Amino acid sequence: MSNPAENVPSGALSELTPLQRKTLAALRRSSEPLVFDEQLVANIRTEMRVALDHFAERLHDGQDLFVTKHRIASVLDCEAHFLAPDQFEWTPATAKGQIAHRAIQLLLGWRGEPSPADLVDEAMARLSDEDRGIGLWIAKLDKGDEADTRGLSTERVTKFVESFPPLDPRANPVTEAAAQWPLTGTILLRARVDLMIGRPAGNESRKVLIDFKTGRVGPRHRQDLGFYALIETLVRGVPPRKLATFYLDAGEAQTEDVSEPLLRTAVRRTLDGINAMVELGTEQRAPVKRPGSGCRWCPLAESCDEGQAYLTTFDSK
Repeated sequence: MSNPAENVPSGALSELTPLQRKTLAALRRSSEPLVFDEQLVANIRTEMRVALDHFAERLHDGQDLFVTKHRIASVLDCEAHFLAPDQFEWTPATAKGQIAHRAIQLLLGWRGEPSPADLVDEAMARLSDEDRGIGLWIAKLDKGDEADTRGLSTERVTKFVESFPPLDPRANPVTEAAAQWPLTGTILLRARVDLMIGRPAGNESRKVLIDFKTGRVGPRHRQDLGFYALIETLVRGVPPRKLATFYLDAGEAQTEDVSEPLLRTAVRRTLDGINAMVELGTEQRAPVKRPGSGCRWCPLAESCDEGQAYLTTFDSK
């Protein structure tokens, strides 16, 4: 994107705010097209295929393994936490992200200029019609929690609208872009990208993968995007050109150009994570405790000496 207006409707650049222009500048590409060697992609696919076949042989008959960015990050952070029972529950704070993503998805195809509140109302109404997951939770909300959820979600959508310019449909913007590799098997890798921009053109890398975050910067954020880049490469045969974590609270993107070392690192990290999952879940290896920032919300924290020691040190800083 040598011209940052490439993904903006014609004539709209002059109407952008300074923050929106900064976002465009962060996501632009150099003037030279980026084309990866097809043999690199073939080698990565072969390495992943051989490794998954090896891991699959170690699973029990009938056992399946679904691999996501969250599961990889969790098992590599602290194996004891990874094995702990999942205590997730829907709350206004945990629901705001999914509702906001649906609202942004509606925005991309909406005619006119809807307000963030209107988009959130429509997103919540559509989700509540789905007889599963978050839809069941939304349908049973009392007035207080409904108002809290609407307010938190609207804040998130408002920050997106203020940070991003109107995206040209010709740039193929897609929210909640799902991908899976391989098609079948006992071990499946799955990804869902918050926002993907870029129209395919032969072997040229054009896509930008964007993950939205609130709060402060964390090292896992870049690693998560590396996993997304790997899945995109395996599925499409063409790596993306750029990865971006966009911090909505700060109105700022941290970007990284996709490279062969980045893809190779993502392969190693993914395979290390899968190997640990197989060892823990199938081969019954004892988990390793790795205290870290996750100790603050770990269900095992009260009975974990290592976690308590870390939290004491962390709180004293």
